[in-house]
Amino acid sequence: MPCVSRGVGPALFAARPRTVGELLAPTAPFDKKCGRENWTVAFAPDGSYFAWSQGHRIVKLVPWAQCLSNFLLHGTKNVANSVSTRLPRQNSDGGQKNKPCEHIIDCGDIVWSLAFGSSVPEKQSRCVNIEWHRFKFGQDQLLLATGLNNGRIKIWDAYTGKLLLNLMDHTEVVRDLTFAPDGSLILVSASRDKTLRVWDLKDDGNMMKVLRGHQNWVYGCAFSPDSSVLCSVGASKAVFLWDMDKYSMIRKLEGHHNDVVACEFSPDGALLATASYDTRVYVWDPHIGVILMEFGHLFPPPTPIFAGGANDRWVRSVSFSHDGLHIASLADDKMVRFWRIDEEYPVQVAPLNNGLCCTFSTDGSVLAAGTQDGSVFFWATPRQVSSLQHLCRMAIRRVMPTSQVKNLPIPSKVAEFLCYRM
Repeated sequence: MPCVSRGVGPALFAARPRTVGELLAPTAPFDKKCGRENWTVAFAPDGSYFAWSQGHRIVKLVPWAQCLSNFLLHGTKNVANSVSTRLPRQNSDGGQKNKPCEHIIDCGDIVWSLAFGSSVPEKQSRCVNIEWHRFKFGQDQLLLATGLNNGRIKIWDAYTGKLLLNLMDHTEVVRDLTFAPDGSLILVSASRDKTLRVWDLKDDGNMMKVLRGHQNWVYGCAFSPDSSVLCSVGASKAVFLWDMDKYSMIRKLEGHHNDVVACEFSPDGALLATASYDTRVYVWDPHIGVILMEFGHLFPPPTPIFAGGANDRWVRSVSFSHDGLHIASLADDKMVRFWRIDEEYPVQVAPLNNGLCCTFSTDGSVLAAGTQDGSVFFWATPRQVSSLQHLCRMAIRRVMPTSQVKNLPIPSKVAEFLCYRM
């Protein structure tokens, strides 16, 4: 049986995380609030850039080190368009390659999703005709993918703001994007057209595969750290795991009582966190399909019959920290929560109005959260010394699934020590 968190009561006594800063979206007189939503925030894999959707089809790219310095110099507040270089939809090279420069990119339509991808030259494309490629990706390549309201995906050079590719195949909103972590520049998109599509950006954005299985909107997708497994979540309580070598479904995870809107693997790939409108975050062992932990955002937790009734507690987003020990969740009850994977109550709680998305920085030291008015807020994440057991689990689970650990020729107590059992 999973452990059930009563997250609401004890949250009143949880510590409050330290505010790092905020980026406030510009407002104009008579500005319509509709279309200003910040549905997505993202950090570059190398920590060089931070990007977010300001609303009204605008994406802002800022050098992350510069952003932190501004917070330290000027306090927490920072107006998002204070110093910027506006770039049109079709951009020419501007700014020095490899030197992070601040950009504003007009994507031409409302932006629903963002993802950074970096290239590894040694990783060969799956396409044989490499000599026909229009773009040659080097080790310093950093791409930004934007998923739009009209179903298009635009790929930008993060250093220059230049538009590289325009991918057109989805027929509805592109709700989420994720790059394979192995540097292959394989991109997966999740859409309201009920499909996931796999793109090879090293092959000029060739669409390699369509993954079908969702019966309704697909809200989110996430790669495992070794790029071998993809999780996708969506309406109708759907959580799917896909084998990305065979492009086949591995299993469907069942347990949520309402739409599942976000997912993320732990850094060692041994755990999977999913967030749902049923007011819960589940932590799974994806290798065997078992729920290990349940973090509740409403007490008492709603029954399956009333799972959609507590919409003031809907969970919007979930993110795994890079220490593998903490999870952040964002809900409609105007709170951001930090959880430990081995405790049933939040360890830290912060107020946030109208939050929509959250993610940890590349080094795990900061959590960024986007809101409905196009702004971003940042908090320092909990810092705790990991136990010897957790460090051992992280090391062994990066290379071994649950079944292999249990079959190791070691004492049963040691095998249990290396498995996540909440």
